Amino acid sequence: MTSAIRHTTIDCADAYALAVFWSQVLDLPVHDDDKPGDEEALIEGAGLLFVTVPEAKTAKNRVHLDLQPQDRTRDEEVERLLALGATLVDDRRNPDGTGWAVLADPEGNEFCVERGAGERAAG
Repeated sequence: MTSAIRHTTIDCADAYALAVFWSQVLDLPVHDDDKPGDEEALIEGAGLLFVTVPEAKTAKNRVHLDLQPQDRTRDEEVERLLALGATLVDDRRNPDGTGWAVLADPEGNEFCVERGAGERAAG
């Protein structure tokens, strides 16, 4: 017998609001049953479960998401995510096009944006 990861759970101050942000990032819907004020919100297609907790985030994430844009460049995706409300935490992009950008969602959870699929295919 084995186990399967059903969800990656992210503790947060406002589960629904953070789920809406990630829904826009991933272009996947928040579950139909989830509404503003709910203590949990799910993006089923990504397996992301957001849970409201009373404690504030106090340290760097030990686990984070790495995003790879599928239909745009890394830099275009970084700009799109900044416009959605993310913040740039650490810019690890290199002049030769390699590297990544570390961003944080509206609640400070870090995630990385890698080169896009087309950029990787080109070399």
